[in-house]
Amino acid sequence: MAPLVLALKESAMTDPILIATGQHGALFDEALAPFSLTPDHRLDEVFHGLDPEAMADVIEKALIPVLEPLQLSLALVQGDTTSALAAARAAVACGIPVGHVEAGLRSHDLQRPWPEEGNRIAIDQLATLLFAPTTDNVANLEADTKVTGQVHVTGNSGIDALLHIHRTSPYPIAKSGRRSVLVTLHRRETIGEPLRRICEMLRKLADGGEVAVTLPLHPNPHVRSIISNVLSNHPAITLLEPFAYPEMVTRMAVADLILSDSGGVQEEAPVLGVPLLILRDVTERPEAVACGSAVLAGTDPDVIEAHVLRLLGDEAARSAMAAPRFPFGDGNASRKIVAVIENYLRSQNVT
Repeated sequence: MAPLVLALKESAMTDPILIATGQHGALFDEALAPFSLTPDHRLDEVFHGLDPEAMADVIEKALIPVLEPLQLSLALVQGDTTSALAAARAAVACGIPVGHVEAGLRSHDLQRPWPEEGNRIAIDQLATLLFAPTTDNVANLEADTKVTGQVHVTGNSGIDALLHIHRTSPYPIAKSGRRSVLVTLHRRETIGEPLRRICEMLRKLADGGEVAVTLPLHPNPHVRSIISNVLSNHPAITLLEPFAYPEMVTRMAVADLILSDSGGVQEEAPVLGVPLLILRDVTERPEAVACGSAVLAGTDPDVIEAHVLRLLGDEAARSAMAAPRFPFGDGNASRKIVAVIENYLRSQNVT
């Protein structure tokens, strides 16, 4: 959302107010730092140990007294997180129209990912303005009879952020001489035995001596515990604390291959021209696969390993996936979203 906030600041019609839910603390501030942004309001609620439904209720109740006195013309939320759903519900409770950035994504499976698939459906049905990254997302919205807001194809502002950081904030990374594999794992549906088996496969890959695995640890303690227990103390495996965004962008850009179950990485890897194996059984971003930049590898360790060995052993196959592609936008989404917002405000006689 950072590029969109900056674009709204440049608009003569808008005066954006940035509200942080207080989750992830220092990680949130690190993410905003390259854009020279700080939140105008920050909730101080405690979320640790809450399930998503309880967290949504806490955030919604905490946001309402923050939103009510601001007299907002529009509340923008991005993506499918629990905090995005809570913010959309709080805005509606306060009589504030909602704009949903990254609207229309669907895996068509409420359990994968859970609760994100249900969150994004609910936000889309609440939204007055829906900013869809792709035409496929528009088709998903048109198929939902409960979506009544205005739909606009804009691309995703996350690509704006990626390109800005990639151009302006290079981060020095030393390569080891081995084939570099960057891995991110955090999805709830793989926590437990599936995650452990994937980690065992990664250790087996690293045992061969030709592959160097780098894996940033997710803040979720259940994820961290499994990964650390299986992958610690291996000379070819580097476990790190979560990266600041410029470092993450650079590590993606210099990798030979990325393995990830992250939604954002599915959008970023094609732009950077790095082959991606999606470690999920279904994806709400099939455009990454359709354009040839990614493979939906699933969660079976044997299948994932076969894909890794094929791509690292076949330079032609890897090169075919490595051309930069832009299925989720060309870096101008924020400008397009602001233009839609300005037209909407004019239609509402807001000056």
